[in-house]
Amino acid sequence: MATINTPSPTKFITVGRRKTSVARVIISEGTGKIEVNGFDADVYFGRETSGLIIRMPLETVGAKDKVDIRAKCSGGGKAGQAGALRLGIARALVKLDPENRMSLAKAGLMTRDPRMVERKKYGRSGARKRFQFSKR
Repeated sequence: MATINTPSPTKFITVGRRKTSVARVIISEGTGKIEVNGFDADVYFGRETSGLIIRMPLETVGAKDKVDIRAKCSGGGKAGQAGALRLGIARALVKLDPENRMSLAKAGLMTRDPRMVERKKYGRSGARKRFQFSKR
């Protein structure tokens, strides 16, 4: 039996990172549905601010109702995962259409946020906090 090669819709896979979170993003042409770890994005994140964060690249480019996004997020918390997803979506939109790079870069969406949690040092109660000083 012969297999029929039907052209699949264009889809691109990208990765976004923030703090210790990693988001693997699959973008394809569609109706504007965003799915994260099998849930709708608004249900998964639960916060309005997270929803605004992940939709920023789509609104900048004007592709809010033109692409479907499926993502797997792991590590960190919900805020870090939202930041990772934002970077992954921005990178995917550039793969979809390289002309999007300028508008996304101007909005600051193509830069990975380098801030990480500072490690705890020995002889201290945290990264910088010291134990209470006693004169006598």
